[in-house]
Amino acid sequence: MARGILRIYLGAAPGVGKTCAMLSEAHRRMERGTDCVVGFVEHHGRPRTEVMLHGLEEIPRAEIEYRGTAFTEMDVDAVLARRPAVALVDELAHTNVPGSRNAKRWQDVEELLDAGINVISTVNIQHLESLGDVVESITGVRQKETVPDEVARRADQIELVDMSPQALRRRMAHGNIYTPDKVDAALSNYFRPGNLTALRELALLWVADRVDEYLRVYRGEHGIRSTWQARERIVVGLTGGPEGRTLIRRAARLAEKGAGGEVLAVYIARSDGLTSASPKELALQRTLAEDLGGTFHHVIGDDIPQALLDFARGVNATQIVLGASRRRAWQYVFGPGVSATVARESGPDLDVHIVTHEEAAKGRGLPVARGARLGRSRILAGWLVGVAGPVLLTVLLTSVINNRSFDRGPGFANEVLLFLTLTVGAALLGGFLPALASAAVASLLLNYFFTPPTHTWVIADSRNIIAIVVFFFVAASVASVVDLAARRTQQAARLRAEAETLSFLAGSVLRGEDSLPSLLEGVRETFGMECVALLERASDVQPWACVDSAGTTRPITRPEDADAELPVGDHLALALSGRVLPAEDRRVLAAFAAQAAVVLDRQRLQQQAGQAQELAEGNRIRTALLAAVSHDLRTPLAGIKAAVTSLRSEDVDWSEEDQAELLAGIEEGADRLDALVGNLLDMSRLQTGTVTPLIREIGLDEVVPMALSGVPEGSVELDIPETLPMVAVDPGLLERAVANLVENAVKYSPEHKPVLVAASALGDRVELRVVDRGTGVPDEAKERIFEPFQRYGDAPRGTGVGLGLAVARGFAEAMGGNLTAEDTPGGGMTMALTLKSTAGGPPLAPELPAHVTS
Repeated sequence: MARGILRIYLGAAPGVGKTCAMLSEAHRRMERGTDCVVGFVEHHGRPRTEVMLHGLEEIPRAEIEYRGTAFTEMDVDAVLARRPAVALVDELAHTNVPGSRNAKRWQDVEELLDAGINVISTVNIQHLESLGDVVESITGVRQKETVPDEVARRADQIELVDMSPQALRRRMAHGNIYTPDKVDAALSNYFRPGNLTALRELALLWVADRVDEYLRVYRGEHGIRSTWQARERIVVGLTGGPEGRTLIRRAARLAEKGAGGEVLAVYIARSDGLTSASPKELALQRTLAEDLGGTFHHVIGDDIPQALLDFARGVNATQIVLGASRRRAWQYVFGPGVSATVARESGPDLDVHIVTHEEAAKGRGLPVARGARLGRSRILAGWLVGVAGPVLLTVLLTSVINNRSFDRGPGFANEVLLFLTLTVGAALLGGFLPALASAAVASLLLNYFFTPPTHTWVIADSRNIIAIVVFFFVAASVASVVDLAARRTQQAARLRAEAETLSFLAGSVLRGEDSLPSLLEGVRETFGMECVALLERASDVQPWACVDSAGTTRPITRPEDADAELPVGDHLALALSGRVLPAEDRRVLAAFAAQAAVVLDRQRLQQQAGQAQELAEGNRIRTALLAAVSHDLRTPLAGIKAAVTSLRSEDVDWSEEDQAELLAGIEEGADRLDALVGNLLDMSRLQTGTVTPLIREIGLDEVVPMALSGVPEGSVELDIPETLPMVAVDPGLLERAVANLVENAVKYSPEHKPVLVAASALGDRVELRVVDRGTGVPDEAKERIFEPFQRYGDAPRGTGVGLGLAVARGFAEAMGGNLTAEDTPGGGMTMALTLKSTAGGPPLAPELPAHVTS
């Protein structure tokens, strides 16, 4: 059976008209012949809403009696039996009356959807669970009725029902939302213009995120690579220079102009290892981007413009922000630059902003200093200039000499200087070997074409021999010097990059950063690797194990499988895969490896500190136990001893009534001692982790009555339907937990108001609720009451050591259940014990609770 379709009308605030929109949609569908029924719609006395219900079939509601009052809820069974095509269910976040089929209305809706019934529902933005804290900070009101975001996100259709704050306040003033006696209070509190504006923005942003998610899924399913400018998403291209901060701020201002705009800062690193970018500057830019609400990305790519465009199209960006080039005018002979290339290749789907800054046109150094090594293209260019250049120059000069307008051409000295220029150019581009080859080729060409007699290898004039030999040695010397200077410049740039990397690494040590995955990711990005792993083994004969790794490929499991590995101590190794690492990179890699070892040690020390804290907590509990033994256990012992001493006294003639009273006191003290010792032993088992539940199927109606043997008769009202499904529990642990809950409830509940113990089925779970009518517990103390040795309020000494609820929760969690504290409607506290039901029990259709007296 196909699951039903859920459509949600999301309201920006109460009263915007989401229920009317839902009813209007129902009328439209009925006109088209669709079978629509009203599962539950609350008109709240609003005339227009009540009128729109006319003509729609309404499923009779289920009446539930709770504390002497009759309530109505949606009758899920009746809707399932009717099986309409579409059911209207208002107020998705509503909490059902205790004893209903489900605790929440969204759970009722899930049942209808599973049965193949389409549902149209409504919910306000303030009822989404993830926005509870935000809404409370805006309105000052904590929403107790919430719906999980995942339920709303799974909806097939979400339609926003919106209205301006001014229009909504006018509707309120006209009495269209609340009765006249509540209008003034509402307008001056929840419905203030600022509150409504903030709620409206929350709704718009939440729906925008949902739409963006739909768009990503659709583009992925259809393989769409081109940019759809549905939302402003701005990519900032960073070079690692100081102008990056200016670019990030500029992009943030552009994003603010388009509501919901995103900023993605990206640094493209070459795959040949260390770059000339400053790690410290990149860290500052990462922090700035995140502080402004953006994200920072580190991408590996040799072709920087293409990698930047691929990234932008991959994230469906609409704009790219780049800085004006730092090149000087003459440096453009080496290419148009990243900014110009990106602007040319961006196409019509991406807008490119070139932002001026203080570093523009100040230069980036000679081309040889751009990287840590000469690339293949540079070496190839050096060989072309060094070998093909002299040949082309020879062709040019011979054509000039053969021209009759010249007698001898430029002259032998000038020809030598021209060939020397090509040799120097080859040294600048490709290094020493291309320059040496250029000097050799140029010497041969000078001999053959330009020294008499030409076109022979003979040199008639001895001075020309000296000139050619001197040319060769000068060219080789100049090439050597130029190559040496270029290499020194490269080494200086590399050492600077290494120093900055090590400085940033040292700063991370001082800051106490202890994230091993982020450190390994930094190693991978710095050296351009595919995968980095930290391996460890217990001894020299034990196998290696991967402690942590970073990268997209399969983690490395042995140092032998890595392209580069560096031992760290005797039993640690940093392994990298992706390319063979040059020897000069191992110095920085060693620093990273040492830091990885430090981070690993720090993490383990933190674990040991956590264990020490647990031991300290155990000591605290033992101290509290001693205090309990010294007082709470001595009190019943003193009563027992006094009673026994009195009975053994020979100088007093006790009547039968007195003897019975003393014996009853002894029995009561023994029972109290038994309960106290039992709780102490149970708490000790929980603290040491020795509780091993024996899970089996059993009915609550078999266990719960046995747990009530220790409470006064008539103080508990039991409502456990026989139709409940079986639960998978340890009967002994469950009986102990329920006994503690009931004993605690009876202790704090007034004598004339019995404690209610009721159970109901909730999907694949069974919930047991222990309801008292005492003073209740404020929200901030609801978790604290489950801590060991805690008493709330003015509980007198001698009534227990404060372990009952802690033991009950510990046993519940040991059985895979959960125990929480809730407010009882009308005052008091309700303990909700949730347990797993089994598939082999009665059908999950519990009877409604019996009459509950207040």
